[in-house]
Amino acid sequence: MAEIISIATAVPRYCHRQADIFQFMQKSYQLSDEDTRRLKFLYDHSGINTRYSVVPDYGNLVTEENTRFIPVGEPAVFPSLEKRMEIYHRESVILSADAIRQCIQGRISPGQITHLITVSCTGMSAPGLDLQLLQELSLSPDIFRTSVNFMGCYAAIHALKLAKMICDSTVNANVVIVATELCTLHFQQAFTPDNAASSLLFSDGSAAVFVSNCLVSDNALSIRGFYSHVTSKGEKDMAWELSSHGFLMTLSGYVPQLIQEDINQLVEKAVSANGIQLSEITKWCIHPGGKRILDLIQKQLSLSDKDLYDSREILYQYGNMSSPTVLFVLKKILDQTDTIHDKILGMAFGPGLTMETFIAER
Repeated sequence: MAEIISIATAVPRYCHRQADIFQFMQKSYQLSDEDTRRLKFLYDHSGINTRYSVVPDYGNLVTEENTRFIPVGEPAVFPSLEKRMEIYHRESVILSADAIRQCIQGRISPGQITHLITVSCTGMSAPGLDLQLLQELSLSPDIFRTSVNFMGCYAAIHALKLAKMICDSTVNANVVIVATELCTLHFQQAFTPDNAASSLLFSDGSAAVFVSNCLVSDNALSIRGFYSHVTSKGEKDMAWELSSHGFLMTLSGYVPQLIQEDINQLVEKAVSANGIQLSEITKWCIHPGGKRILDLIQKQLSLSDKDLYDSREILYQYGNMSSPTVLFVLKKILDQTDTIHDKILGMAFGPGLTMETFIAER
């Protein structure tokens, strides 16, 4: 049986208030008064209070132009993809290792990890994050390694699916998943609806999950199963592509409507595929892709404020970190010790438009 033994999270040292990020965006985009009013309204109603980044630029922390990662003013030469990947290569391993150490502390040593799954869509290289972590944590040189790349916000659920497959087929498996995203490295200079949406929502963070079939924990979550669905009509409404000036996000305002249209059917099929009834679900682990998405899901599924409290709290404190975000929500649920017979329905959304779900139970 595959059980989630523990989850740990890590964020960069720079914490920026949403209000300060707005001031940065206003200057960087050199907005007109009308665009400033529109953007301020969106920031004020984002449901986000603070976000984290590996660079200090987004707050009031940088005073010298020569210390900036993102230049301000005209003509501004924005960082190349190589410069962005240089920072990713350095910072992603620091965050990932921090999350993993916390996750396994007091449970197993790094050398006892049998499988490592790295998850990211905001950077890549070869040798990559998996081999960096092997060296940084002194993992076994014969460890099984695999990576989930460029899947976006639902990728951590896909990694959980792989971890369950490993645990179901391998004796004495200690699987560690680490999902790490540095979304803020990919800020774009042009003021477009897609770039404005990205700069409003996304942030940096890492989450590690320890999944095992041989350890016992009183607070463990058993992974029951998964269900996924691709809505092809949303194929071009959420996308993530490489360019010479960083990765480019497409995030159409139509995405919440697409999710709203399909969410009931998705949930019904998810619980049916796992042999349970919807009434048995006691906790909802919803990826907070944005305030509007959470509002529409709550209304469509007739959920209470309590049902989405954890998702809204993560959005408020961290913003949308892409793949780690749903694991931040799941950690909050796992840390709640007042209920010992929970059935949890988790879901996240990403490019495709792909909707991934999982069922876990305590």
